[in-house]
Amino acid sequence: MFTGIIESIGSIRALTPKGGDVRVHVETGKLDLSDVKLGDSIAVNGVCLTAVELPGNGFAADVSRETLDCTAMNDLKSGSPVNLEKALTPTTRLGGHLVSGHVDGVGEVVSRSDNARAVEFRIRAPKELAKYIAHKGSITVDGTSLTVNAVDGAEFLLTIIPHTLSETIMASYKPGRRVNLEVDLLARYLERLLLGDKAAEPSAGATITESFLAANGYLKS
Repeated sequence: MFTGIIESIGSIRALTPKGGDVRVHVETGKLDLSDVKLGDSIAVNGVCLTAVELPGNGFAADVSRETLDCTAMNDLKSGSPVNLEKALTPTTRLGGHLVSGHVDGVGEVVSRSDNARAVEFRIRAPKELAKYIAHKGSITVDGTSLTVNAVDGAEFLLTIIPHTLSETIMASYKPGRRVNLEVDLLARYLERLLLGDKAAEPSAGATITESFLAANGYLKS
């Protein structure tokens, strides 16, 4: 688990094909690796990866085909800057929100504009994630815990303060950039909970509709 508070901006040193997937080598910048062991988790742009090598100036991790297909990791190349966060501990200050490091989908930066000293980004999420994104709710973008300031269909607005711009890779975002999105854990589990006993039925999936809520007593006529 993570908090979505980025600890360092690192960079990709190499992406090496290995047995059908990829081994990524990450230089970790100011990230303190003194307490990191082989097998520990580090989030790279919001993707939870397992350290399999610790050469001293960073770490290496294996990235499966599943992860490559479901995230924006395929867009990275040697020299790409990345957000880094070590897994939280029982004593970690929870300054963001609980983040699993399991990306739900890939969004796209639609626009960027200045707002006083802040920068506003409009991001388009995959349609299937829109129901989990709420005004003033939490969302993780490339591993950064952020507050949604407005929602319009599958698009949502973020207002990013100067400190966040300087401590994450968001300063480099331009329209067209693909970003990893992880929705709030509570929203996902709440949807599953509302299915009740129907969750055990084959192909129940996430099929909460207004008619389902009415039929099961969640809405009053």
